[in-house]
Amino acid sequence: MIEEFLDDATIRMDQAVEHVQGEFATIRTGRANPGILHRVTVDYYGSSTPLQQLASFSVPEPRLLVVSPYDKSSIGNIEKAINAAGLGLNPSSDGNVIRLAFPPLTEERRKELIRVVRNMAEDGRVAVRNIRRHVKDDIEALEGEISEDDIRRAEKELQDITDGHTARVDELLEHKEQELLEV
Repeated sequence: MIEEFLDDATIRMDQAVEHVQGEFATIRTGRANPGILHRVTVDYYGSSTPLQQLASFSVPEPRLLVVSPYDKSSIGNIEKAINAAGLGLNPSSDGNVIRLAFPPLTEERRKELIRVVRNMAEDGRVAVRNIRRHVKDDIEALEGEISEDDIRRAEKELQDITDGHTARVDELLEHKEQELLEV
């Protein structure tokens, strides 16, 4: 029973860490990254469609992202969607592909993005700790059915799992901060 709770906690904490990693990918650095476009949706024949279903992405240069639509008639709508997403990028089209040039970040913008990333990381750590709290409550609810020693062992193992996932969030944060500070 305890193993099921711990396995569930591990899975849920892995998902929380993956969510933080996905959030970090949407933060624009000075380097071209297709992850920044994951939230962009395009009005395609009357329905809201994710951009990754309508085009492929390539990064021919560190500061250039090329979007190649599968349907060339959708280029105008894709450009409008990228502009409306508020990413700070100006799409330029030649009729076949859309080029997104990533301008270098100013020092002020870098500091602002680092604050945003730190808040995202803290949200991730809070999510991991909330999962730990819920699982700990579930384990303590078994108090009459299993020994106190087993409960204490399970809580220690749960804390170890939590510490590992919190450390992974911290590693992701450190990596993203390095990426943002890179000129």
